Amino acid sequence: MQRVDIKIGFQCNNRCKFCVQGSKRDYLPAKTEKEVEKSLKEAYGRGKDEVVFTGGEPTLHPHFLNLVNYAKRLGFGEIQIQTNGRMFSYYGFCLKTIKAGATQFSPAVHGPDAKIHDFLTSVKGSFEQTIQGIKNLKKLNQYVLTNTVITSTNAQYLPQIAKLLVDLGVNQYQFAFIHISGRAAENKDWIVPQKSKIIKYVKKGLDIGIKANRKVMTEAIPYCLMQGYEDYIAEKVIPPSIVYDAGFVVEDYEKYRKNKGKAKGPNCSKCKYNEICEGPWKEYPEIFGWKEFKPVIK
Repeated sequence: MQRVDIKIGFQCNNRCKFCVQGSKRDYLPAKTEKEVEKSLKEAYGRGKDEVVFTGGEPTLHPHFLNLVNYAKRLGFGEIQIQTNGRMFSYYGFCLKTIKAGATQFSPAVHGPDAKIHDFLTSVKGSFEQTIQGIKNLKKLNQYVLTNTVITSTNAQYLPQIAKLLVDLGVNQYQFAFIHISGRAAENKDWIVPQKSKIIKYVKKGLDIGIKANRKVMTEAIPYCLMQGYEDYIAEKVIPPSIVYDAGFVVEDYEKYRKNKGKAKGPNCSKCKYNEICEGPWKEYPEIFGWKEFKPVIK
């Protein structure tokens, strides 16, 4: 599998307190239909067979359905929509998106209830719409893989979020540790939890999905904290990807993560997982240091 990730615009109807895109919505217009089509055609010609439409909130793009259909007509085998899920609370919109060619839906659920989710998204009613969107998509027998960004606000509720997701019938869910960039960097004094202090909630949340026979993953949590759960580290299975961002292209997302996005500590070279572990996002040890990351000796 070869993936292309296309950020088609940065407008969003949420204003998440951890959004890595920060204020891009305020000065970057949506890409034109022709611009996105050019990227899709180029990526497909380079052997990419899966596309992820993302942003911002891709469903708000004025030509969203046309772009999904263009990807289908080009021949992409998997067409994933990375979304906050709110537009899919409208059943008719679900039908139109499926008809256009979407095959996977990746809505974001950041709390077990409206109080926590809506606080993090800064939009009252967003939880209700996202959950309804998931219900609609599952009623239509769609593949749903959710993402939950781990923050100080929701970390202790990861098991409850997992139970909610299992009850909703999602096919897959992921807990992604907050990337301290954009709005997350603005709120870093309170929104970033210490990994070693919340890992027990992560593992309990994974256990619920494992027991229910769902595919579960974590992202941006190093191997030394995931002992016994090494098979649930997303970086092991993320396919080779290129990313069309705002005005630039990341040719190899794995290489970008390893060389620019993440960091290794002074003891990482002693760890038996050093060759495959990417380490935390580089901003994390600037806050908490490296003491909690203890090498797993060979």
